[in-house]
Amino acid sequence: MLRPGVLWRLSPRRLGGLAVPAGSGGRREVASGVPPSGSSSPRALNIFDRELKRKQKNWAARQPEPMKFDYLKEEVGSQIADRVYDIARDFPLALDVGCGRGYIAQHLNKETVGKIFQTDIAEHALKNSLETDIPTVNVLADEEFLPFQENTFDLVVSSLSLHWVNDLPRALEQIHYVLKPDGVFVGAMFGGDTLYELRCSLQLAETEREGGFSPHISPFTAVNDLGHLLGRAGFNTLTVDTDEIQVNYPGMFELMEDLKGMGESNCSWNRKPLLHRDTMLAAAAVYREMYRNEDGSIPATYQIYHMIGWKYHDSQARPAERGSATVSFGELAKLSEVMPQGKKQ
Repeated sequence: MLRPGVLWRLSPRRLGGLAVPAGSGGRREVASGVPPSGSSSPRALNIFDRELKRKQKNWAARQPEPMKFDYLKEEVGSQIADRVYDIARDFPLALDVGCGRGYIAQHLNKETVGKIFQTDIAEHALKNSLETDIPTVNVLADEEFLPFQENTFDLVVSSLSLHWVNDLPRALEQIHYVLKPDGVFVGAMFGGDTLYELRCSLQLAETEREGGFSPHISPFTAVNDLGHLLGRAGFNTLTVDTDEIQVNYPGMFELMEDLKGMGESNCSWNRKPLLHRDTMLAAAAVYREMYRNEDGSIPATYQIYHMIGWKYHDSQARPAERGSATVSFGELAKLSEVMPQGKKQ
């Protein structure tokens, strides 16, 4: 069976807790003071069944060949590592929030990151995490309840995990809390246009066969909200950009099989428990008819939001105070009068 082999990147656009255990490097398990399934804070919307998501991720991690479904998370993990390397400094202590099987750490080196803590809600994902030469500590913890002290980490990273939390503002506040001053957060999460082909095909087929449709793709954060949420969490010097990765599949059922293998099946409370067989066959036909490539495969688009935010420190550059300018914009036009003129040709 044909498997997705090539990833295409399309149209990039710029746009607390317990003490960290002491000890030297090496891989070991650390018990968290927070129940692994987590519970939403009182202010959060209860959109996702977090216990179901834990089960989905555990099931995916226990498959005989989990690496067969890792291609997308490997790609995004390498992109985050590239952004870490772009920052001209070393990070003695780092944290990966929602690490899965460790898709970021394997692309980092011990010259840049001295030691890394990896957290996830799925214990089997941690047990089957990928090997790395960086001293690693695995911690069973929820993204919304990080069991670490304030001002602990020099670097926090997160890849394709935060779109499943019920309280994203709290998760970002927790990340800001555990960062040291002048520490940096580098993360990525799925954007709103992710799997729009699948969403459209399912909705059209279900409307035609069953007289209405239910949500089958989980809701995503809008890019316009992301910068606001980061700023509200306390981050400054923000960078948010979007990327699109397109993967070709033999058909819709192979796409859905891979989503299950990634642990990315829908876990919204309002999801429909099942789809009729006729509706699924109709959706597959609609998908092929509307989006088919010339070679007969179908594309699936994954929109990725990349974000970088810093925790404030006095040493960071700050914008000048309002009203402190000595030259107005109106005077800029006069520069040509005082600048030396080049030789005319």
